[in-house]
Amino acid sequence: MSLPFLKMHGLGNDFVIIDGRISGFLPDEAFCLRVADRHRGVGYDQLIVLGPSQSPEADFYMHMYNADGSKAGACGNATRCVARLLFEETGRSAGVVQTMAGLLKVWREEGDLIAVDFGPPRLDWQEIPLAGVNDTNNLVMSGLAVPPACCVNMGNPHAVFFVPDVEAIDLTAIGPLLEHHALFPERANIEFAQVRGPHEIRMRVWERGTGITQACGSGSCATLVAAVRRGLSARSAAIHLDGGRLNVSWREADKHVILSGPTALSYSGVLSDELLA
Repeated sequence: MSLPFLKMHGLGNDFVIIDGRISGFLPDEAFCLRVADRHRGVGYDQLIVLGPSQSPEADFYMHMYNADGSKAGACGNATRCVARLLFEETGRSAGVVQTMAGLLKVWREEGDLIAVDFGPPRLDWQEIPLAGVNDTNNLVMSGLAVPPACCVNMGNPHAVFFVPDVEAIDLTAIGPLLEHHALFPERANIEFAQVRGPHEIRMRVWERGTGITQACGSGSCATLVAAVRRGLSARSAAIHLDGGRLNVSWREADKHVILSGPTALSYSGVLSDELLA
């Protein structure tokens, strides 16, 4: 069968989005790999499939897959992209998206920005998860010449490393070693961050199951949380990524992390029978 799709991105963090709410379509690993191929398929950082909501509070369920075919638990930029589709479809300016990470509130902000409430971060070693009892704010990575990590779960596991100059990091070399480190039984998203001021952080990311991406929403949230835990940042900051700027705040009152930024529609198309065969 041919499948219609949308190609969207948040600051270059790109997604193939398929509406499976009526058909019930869900991909297997082989499908994910074929479509993820940037030469013979379409190419994406994550594949998103919309399905029927499993909660009366949510507008739909968002299934997420990495470029290697593995499932993703959370994706802030993808959530903001599908929120835009929801608002265009319904005429509303707020809604709820259901994911593996739970129910995420989304809304439109001034300047055509779209925001998502990730809820409170999870900071215990079992919640990351780590392979054993450890200090999630000061995790020493044995065998690798990197500073201690600050670990945060934002619906998926993150390890944030603060360095003087993120541009000096060979992310292609160190990213996969850290992602697959024995301390992370479910692997981890890897962020290298440089604090430029109380409200300004430069960050680069290696995403679990995908590799280097232009931006990462959940990674931006994890980076701000890590910076606050280390006493390096205020509770709100602009996160400057390879693809542009995201705004993150970690509210004092309810401990929820809020992510805001732009979205873009690149094109619509149809996955051909020849590709899917």
